[in-house]
Amino acid sequence: MMNRTYEKGIYIHIPFCVHKCIYCDFLSAPADDAVKYAYTKALINEIRNTADKQVIDKQINDNQTRDKITSIFFGGGTPSVLPDGCIADILMAVRDCFDIEDDAEITMECNPGTVNESRLSEYRAAGVNRLSFGLQSADNNELKMLGRIHTFEQFVESFRLARKAGFNNINVDLMSAIPGQTEATLENTFDKVMALQPEHISVYSLILEDGTYLADNIDKFPPVPDEDEDRRMYHMTNERLHSAGYERYEISNYSRKGFECRHNLLYWNRGEYYGFGCSAAGFIGNERYSDIRDVKKYIELNGDIEKLHENIEILTKEDAIEEFMFLGLRKMAGVDVMDFQRRFGVPIENVYAKEIEHNVDKGLLIRQGDMLKLTEYGIDICNTVMSDFILTYGD
Repeated sequence: MMNRTYEKGIYIHIPFCVHKCIYCDFLSAPADDAVKYAYTKALINEIRNTADKQVIDKQINDNQTRDKITSIFFGGGTPSVLPDGCIADILMAVRDCFDIEDDAEITMECNPGTVNESRLSEYRAAGVNRLSFGLQSADNNELKMLGRIHTFEQFVESFRLARKAGFNNINVDLMSAIPGQTEATLENTFDKVMALQPEHISVYSLILEDGTYLADNIDKFPPVPDEDEDRRMYHMTNERLHSAGYERYEISNYSRKGFECRHNLLYWNRGEYYGFGCSAAGFIGNERYSDIRDVKKYIELNGDIEKLHENIEILTKEDAIEEFMFLGLRKMAGVDVMDFQRRFGVPIENVYAKEIEHNVDKGLLIRQGDMLKLTEYGIDICNTVMSDFILTYGD
């Protein structure tokens, strides 16, 4: 049988941070080095056991396929709080177990102030070729209010050290609709960040997540920008970044040409990816899963993948169609209707004729050749548009 190659990604979750931010609902918390080393060991065992299972499954099914890994993403938490050597050990295990493309994108999230010159050099030597700095704001008062551990000046120094270490692909995460934020303070953040010329900028509106300190104590903070202010900030963001040479390729993401995040595009294109680490999610075949969320138990299980995975969901064709639309419409390029037909065996109009016509008539969607995409107005109320394609299938 001829070997076939499938491109996949890998997401690795590091659930540790220096200090929990008041808005964060991700699985993350401070921990000592002993816990971090034990976690790294369990994580590497999960990677190796997953790869071994893949080999066995393929032998049983006489399916001689090879997975080509095109992107690896270390998220958290703050991956850069792991002790020296841990990231290199994890990547060594990944290379031992999977076929990593020579030009694979390997991203690591970092918080300013958690990296130094030697650690950045270690990451670069280990193969990390893209950094994502969680700045959020260039206003030190806003940073302090959000519970960030760094100042803008510390971010600038971390950014400088990253360039010195050889990183020529850097993302900066920013946040809008912060309590007390104005268009002027947000614009000032853009001015300061764009002066550094990162290759990629992500701008997300703050979401008050249930159970976070900020959501539970919102009355103790300055007013959050209302919906109209939030929309004005969004439009100003697009105008400022576009004028500086950044192209919006997804609702919240901007990059210079050729520096779009390949790993995120994998998600939005419904590509397959392995999830490793406590609470990490994966998507292989037609199965979505996530690992357990208890760090102590994760370490105790020491890579036992039969017990690590929970929330396993076998997707139906209908689920896959809905995801294809929901994720694809996040991209500025939109949904490829011919790709829809190739994947699902029917023209898109056979499934969504009413929904497409309704949203086109309202000026929320536009058809350009084989692409169906959101208009500027559609982007403003994108959740409403996308819900049409999730909730009405099969009615």
